[in-house]
Formats: sequence, C-alpha cells, structure tokens
Amino acid sequence: MFSSCVTHKDLVYMQGKDQHIQTYDDVELPDYRLKSQDELYIQITSLDDESTNVFKMAEQGNVFNLTPYSASLLSYQISKEGNLHLPVIGNMNVVGKTTNEVGMMIQDSLEYVLSKPTVTVKLSNRYVTILGEVRTPGRYIYSEEKLTIYDALGMAGDITDFGNRKKVSITRNESDVNNIITLDLTDPGIVSSEYLYMRPSDLLYVKPLRRKFWAMSEFPYGFLIATISTGILVFTAIKP
Repeated sequence: MFSSCVTHKDLVYMQGKDQHIQTYDDVELPDYRLKSQDELYIQITSLDDESTNVFKMAEQGNVFNLTPYSASLLSYQISKEGNLHLPVIGNMNVVGKTTNEVGMMIQDSLEYVLSKPTVTVKLSNRYVTILGEVRTPGRYIYSEEKLTIYDALGMAGDITDFGNRKKVSITRNESDVNNIITLDLTDPGIVSSEYLYMRPSDLLYVKPLRRKFWAMSEFPYGFLIATISTGILVFTAIKP
C-alpha cells in the first residue's frame, strides 16, 4: 500500500532551488524545414482572379472550418523525391526549405504568368501524437507556430498521477533519422532547452511510474481484503 503512494514531489513540474525566479530567456525556435510527404496548403491570388482558378484544387469555402481530412484534400503533397508539383509551374524541389521560402519560389515563378501574384504557403500536416500516461492520448492538430511541450500535454488533459514526469520522451524525425530524446519536466532548465517546443509529427510519450503496478486504483485490494475478512469470519464461526 505504501509503495503505491504518489507523493506531491512526483506531481510538480519545474522543481528546484530557484523556484522563485520568475523570468527566463526565450528559446530560439528555428524555422521548420520541409520533408518529403509533407502537405502544403497553397493560396495564390492576383489582380487577375480568373487566372488563379487553375491553382484551386476544389471549392475552398470557409478555410477556418476545414477538418484535417478536408485540409489534406485541398493540399499539395511533397513527393518522396522531394518535389512539389504545381499547375503551370511544374516540379519544384522544396525539401529542406521553409514555407516562406517556398512561397517566394512560387511567387517568382508566377511573375510573368499572373499580374502581381501573392502566395501564401502553410503546413497542413501540423500535428503531434501524445501517448502513455496522459488523460486523453491521441493525435492532436495545432495551428500555432510555437507549441511548447506543456501546451501539448495540456491538449491531452495533462499527465496522470501515475505518469513519470522525469521520463517524458520525444520521438522526432530529423534528416530521415528518428531520434528519441528523454526529458525531465521537473527540471526548471526545460524552459531554456531546445526541446521545449514541439515540432510537426513529433511523438510524445509519458512513461508510467513503477509504482503504478501497486496502485490501489488498479489492483482489487478491496476484493482481496473482503475475501480475507470473510474467511476469518467463517473460520471463527465454525471453530469448535
């Protein structure tokens, strides 16, 4: 029973001697570099509206009400070779570039096709997957440019009482290599770590505490104690 207890220290984020410090330096978040299979939502406008219709994959309607599935249908996917295929323009190699750089590339290519074109490029597949000891595990879509690990955990309902806040891992694909980074969320230094911010397609996993195995909420201690009590009562009743 004592082994199943979760202490206050197990539940507190950012512990340490300097808990009273209220300021910290913001972490510089590098721009996201596109990878193959990424999906891009591209909006092209110009003074000649009819000419831009060729770039519209479907009637877009209210883009603010798009679901992840419908957004995917209205997006251009980067091929395995790293190319983005657009009408009129053709193939463009965009792997390793930012969305702003791709927007400028498309705009430059349309300068002699459209009248004063304006191009907006957004990443459609901006999501994180959160698993393990959280209240609501799943895949979560987000639109913010900056999403901290604490924001992500908040979307999943926070870590449960039996989640190990000292062993939270992020699986991140960088240069076609999957890296697993283990973080201690009780360390105040996390706010200055390069892994404070989540990246698109990250997998966040919260490892359970060892004591969860002995948790009163998981093991039927009530039934066990009732059985023992009943046995003692019966033994006492039939004892000569």
